[in-house]
Amino acid sequence: MDLSNLKPAAGSNKNAGKRVGRGQGTGKGGTATRGHKGAKSRSGYSKKIGFEGGQMPLQIRVPKFGFKNRNRITYKVVNLDTLQQLVDENKVNDVVDFETFVNLRLARKDDVVKILGRGELKAKLKVSAHKFTATAKEAIEAAGGEVVTL
Repeated sequence: MDLSNLKPAAGSNKNAGKRVGRGQGTGKGGTATRGHKGAKSRSGYSKKIGFEGGQMPLQIRVPKFGFKNRNRITYKVVNLDTLQQLVDENKVNDVVDFETFVNLRLARKDDVVKILGRGELKAKLKVSAHKFTATAKEAIEAAGGEVVTL
């Protein structure tokens, strides 16, 4: 067994086909089945993604609207009724900080949390978050709690 008598495994080489571009005597010489002229007949040709044969490509034809602000901060929002529900279910006691939100899967570790004022809060909580709405801040302090901005 040496390199001169290696063969592919039986059945693995389904369509070896004719070797193109190996002279006129093979029947596939000359243009090597590429036809005459044009970009596809040239070596090194590769079609660009989205190329439609010279027709205006779809991504240019479709109108674009609006403006996407790259610097927009997207907040994970938590409402007061959610905080009250956590107290009722004994998932939090008196301190609600960012780690609590992450552990309870209300936010991920790289999120920015904002507390909104929907619902009512009866429990006295020390709440730490990145942002608070005015109504949420009032409600937490009215319940005897404390607001800590991160």
